[in-house]
Amino acid sequence: MTIDSNTSLNELLNHAVGALKELNNDDGEFVLKDLFRGFEWNRITKGDRTKLGSMFLSYSRNENTAIIEPTEKTPQNQQKYKTRGK
Repeated sequence: MTIDSNTSLNELLNHAVGALKELNNDDGEFVLKDLFRGFEWNRITKGDRTKLGSMFLSYSRNENTAIIEPTEKTPQNQQKYKTRGK
């Protein structure tokens, strides 16, 4: 999938959820941005990044509690997550 400024929020969320499969329990904490390649993340508008962050937080709390859990926020106000033991 090619990510650009026209990529829908649902497609972006699906991309992030798919990237979760590549994480290991020993990867430690991560932020949503880590699930995208640098140039992909930069192609997403700031407003869409904020909305995507809210959607991913909701996903982690409601739909995917067995794999990841939210932790604290970074000084830049980004939500941190960690993988749960399998």
